[in-house]
Amino acid sequence: MAKIKLEYIWLDGYYPTQNMRSKTKVEEHENFKGTLEEIGNWSFDGSSTKQAEGGSSDCVLKPVAIYPDPERINGYLVMTEVLNPDGTPHVSNGRATISDDDDDDFWFGFEQEYFIMDVETELPLGFPRGGYPKPQGMYYCSVGGLNTHGRDLVEEHADLCIAAGLNFEGINQEVACGQWEFQLFAKGAKKAGDEIWVARYLLDRLTEKYGYYIEYHPKPLGKELDWNGSGMHANFSNTTLRTCGDKAVYDKICEAFRPVVEEHIAVYGEFNDQRLTGKHETASIHDFSYGISDRGASIRIPIYTVSKGWKGYLEDRRPASNGDPYKIAARIIKTVKSAKV
Repeated sequence: MAKIKLEYIWLDGYYPTQNMRSKTKVEEHENFKGTLEEIGNWSFDGSSTKQAEGGSSDCVLKPVAIYPDPERINGYLVMTEVLNPDGTPHVSNGRATISDDDDDDFWFGFEQEYFIMDVETELPLGFPRGGYPKPQGMYYCSVGGLNTHGRDLVEEHADLCIAAGLNFEGINQEVACGQWEFQLFAKGAKKAGDEIWVARYLLDRLTEKYGYYIEYHPKPLGKELDWNGSGMHANFSNTTLRTCGDKAVYDKICEAFRPVVEEHIAVYGEFNDQRLTGKHETASIHDFSYGISDRGASIRIPIYTVSKGWKGYLEDRRPASNGDPYKIAARIIKTVKSAKV
């Protein structure tokens, strides 16, 4: 028998921006294979996470995905959903809003942007106390110590994600100083959300030994300053988008997003109004637009899709870096289906 460390990860009840919580369960197993079938539900004190009252505080953690934990011996990362004691989804459970009927047909690739912050200065890496670094221009995809800050952390995070079995697709420094991005792709909306949250967990946990923290606020340097904000661009497709070969179908799906702008913005992340200004490669939060290769549009039609004969995917550029990928995916799926193509 071996002692297995199971790190149960869940999202709390804070609104509108949820936080990750986790705790470790140690179990004895013989020949543990790392599957969901080998582990069970657990509970936690929901009164400490804004998910229950003290007089009836138990909430249930239901495992939905399991990955090897690269930093622990005999360790596993267990992504969970929060349930009420009667087994129904908790109101904070965004994953449960994705229908099983739609899950497999929709593929999502998320581009997670973020700032690496220094705990002591509470400023992005590369920012001096009481001032600013050189203006934007040389930081994006930069090489060398003059413009590149935090590579050690970013490279280690990439290795951890790959070792955990996440479908990790890439990293790059972003436009602002101290700002980075990683990309994940999954065939399945729920799986895409699971992997973004586990990747965020690994990133946040890794900062503990560096003296850093991760800022997911979409505009941490303020709306008035000339620095890019952070998004979580959502690349998405379903069978229709991947196979239709018809520009008119793409136009109809894009137009389906126009009348439900407010519904999308409502689940695309807190403080997103500070980021979606029409500047810094964003569309205005008050407008809706789409276009081929247009990074200033609400939805970009990638040149890849056009060159493949209108068979591919779309990119919604509006989601903020602090958005919940489960809720974002659920809303996109609903709108795409409403096009009835």
